[in-house]
Amino acid sequence: MNDETSMKDHAKTPPAFELRFPRLFGLGPALSFPCDAAGRVDLDSLGERARCNYFYARTVIGREFAMPAVQPGAFQ
Repeated sequence: MNDETSMKDHAKTPPAFELRFPRLFGLGPALSFPCDAAGRVDLDSLGERARCNYFYARTVIGREFAMPAVQPGAFQ
């Protein structure tokens, strides 16, 4: 099995976990991003809008969003 095949197969597998940023004041939706069990988000796999939302959520932790938590994935 070559590396290219295994990478393509991995990309098709839905993530088992999500990093979820809950809203602090209940106004608007929480933001969730696919991640690994340790909460690491593969930024290269995100689209431009999702990547911008991810950086925004990280920036406003404590003001608009609570600390993120790793949860079982809903992206399946």
